[in-house]
Amino acid sequence: MKILKYKTSYAIVFLFALITVFAGCKKDFLDRQSQGEYDQDNYPYPEGSGPYDQFINGAYAVLRSYNVTVMPFVTVASIRSDDADKGSTPADGGDQIQMDNFSITASNGVANAFWIGHYDMINKCNFVLERVAKDPNLNTPEGLKLGARAEARFLRAYAYFMLVRSYGAVPLVDTVITKTAAEANIPQSAAPLVYQFIESDLIFAAANLPATYDSKFVGRATRGAALGLLAKVYLYQSKWASAMSAANLVMTSGQYDLSTAYSKIFNEEGENSKESIFEVQATATASNPTIYGSQYTSVQGIRGTGQWDLGWGFNVPSTSLESAFEANDPRKARSILYAGGTSLYGEAIPAGLPNPRYNNKVYTNPARRSQIGNRFGWWNNVRLLRYADVVLMYAEAANELGGADNTTKALAALNSVRVRAREGNNTILPAITTTVQADLKEAIRRERRVELAMEHERFFDIVRWGIAADVLQAQGKNFVKGKHELLPIPQIQIDLSKGVLKQNNYY
Repeated sequence: MKILKYKTSYAIVFLFALITVFAGCKKDFLDRQSQGEYDQDNYPYPEGSGPYDQFINGAYAVLRSYNVTVMPFVTVASIRSDDADKGSTPADGGDQIQMDNFSITASNGVANAFWIGHYDMINKCNFVLERVAKDPNLNTPEGLKLGARAEARFLRAYAYFMLVRSYGAVPLVDTVITKTAAEANIPQSAAPLVYQFIESDLIFAAANLPATYDSKFVGRATRGAALGLLAKVYLYQSKWASAMSAANLVMTSGQYDLSTAYSKIFNEEGENSKESIFEVQATATASNPTIYGSQYTSVQGIRGTGQWDLGWGFNVPSTSLESAFEANDPRKARSILYAGGTSLYGEAIPAGLPNPRYNNKVYTNPARRSQIGNRFGWWNNVRLLRYADVVLMYAEAANELGGADNTTKALAALNSVRVRAREGNNTILPAITTTVQADLKEAIRRERRVELAMEHERFFDIVRWGIAADVLQAQGKNFVKGKHELLPIPQIQIDLSKGVLKQNNYY
């Protein structure tokens, strides 16, 4: 496996590249239109949408790209945590080895690819905003303009949120860069200013996005997605009252609930369920098995031979995660797939695979593999924000605010997630009853870990809680406090900026 050592300047990736795709596909839960895709029947834009969709879809297409939600994402957000180990084979993936054991250098290819991918997405969002602002058609309804701006600003906010919590201070770019490299050479803004920018985008998006779309637009950003992400942005800044309020708006919207069984959320038929607030849409057909999909599942699939060659085998559950689950918690089996065990579909998994455990949340239906004629799961959506995540954010914020009423609300939210998890078996996962703030804090943190296992939140959680050094050093990782909370600014970007970009501490 090879990660390219990109030499592209972040200024260069701001150049607009519009991708228009045409493909017909059977419309069912296994075979649907993905974000960033048009077919011959609905181009230039589907009925009920607007003239900016072809540009918005350019941003959605980047969202499912390799650099944004595939290997760099898995490496940055999961392999660095105590939930996961690198996986694959011992010598495979030099950049991943650096991330796993915190020997990260400024020349790490994954860190550079992650940077490039998100700035590419930001530029496409800025292009949408520019296109709306300069639209010469005086007859374009104002509602369509507001909707397009809101969608672009939501996607831009997501990209900046991933950048700021990964690198800290980053350049803030809110216009399309089409001029000289010198004009595109923008210095970093401090993290608080980046968060302020993100909040502004999400507040606008929440005010102007619809609560739902027609089924033909499944997966597009909604008001609930903007509010849910805003709650998380507030949480990362310890703005507890604002986080609780934003999460509560999602919880009282009537659009989401915990009715989807945990065992079903991650199956193909569980995509875009009542649990889903925002997920990257991917699709595949026998004639187009990869082009409209995502390689997210492939890079984590079982690494074996023959029919058990399901992927690259990266990002495998750790023994630390394995031990974090309470006795008989059904979420453990849904999160960890064991070599020598049995799959969700009754298949005997061979022993002696390169790793003893794999991410069971990306395991694919063998019938679907046969239908597509592809083993690598390019049709699987990527879950970026789930309802249970928002409920647990609400619980955390309420507990941090303190007081009897907020403690009651925190317990109710926390226990609602546990009720769903126990799947009707009242002998397991007993209700949390403590009203001691510190104890309840630890219970909520444990619940976030097991509920969101292998879903790319754990590293960022332990960093924002200030416990990353203790947790990761206890696992034998070479984590240095004050350094490894952030990635290095890619050295090639510093060089191309001629020193305008400044390196993070101790790299």
